[in-house]
Amino acid sequence: MVFKLNISEKGKSWKVELDNEIFVGKQVGESVKGEEIKPELSGYELEITGGSDNAGFPLKKEVEGVALKRVLLTKGWGMRDNTEGMRRRKTVRGKSITLNASQINLSVKKAGSKSLAEIFPEQNKPKEEKKPEAAAA
Repeated sequence: MVFKLNISEKGKSWKVELDNEIFVGKQVGESVKGEEIKPELSGYELEITGGSDNAGFPLKKEVEGVALKRVLLTKGWGMRDNTEGMRRRKTVRGKSITLNASQINLSVKKAGSKSLAEIFPEQNKPKEEKKPEAAAA
């Protein structure tokens, strides 16, 4: 199973695909050493902040276990109308990561010696501007 990792640091996000199962059994809120993900990330300490499964249901830190549960929410995902006292029942997945997870969000707790821009140079390119096409006369 391929996990799509989103590593965030100070408003910038880096995307990595991982074919390793090191995240199976871990929970939202736990820390992971960078070396476990990629050898270039040595010295980094990352915290699991969330994720979603292969059907798009988010992992919720307050829900124990791995199963899908319908919980009553007062704020958060999918709450368009935030009027006083409004509640909605939404389906979420528990905080434990299984092979059903497809995306895992991580945030940097401790940075390593190399910056993420140096580790992932292909994601550090500026976006190309679209050139207006010359009018055919």
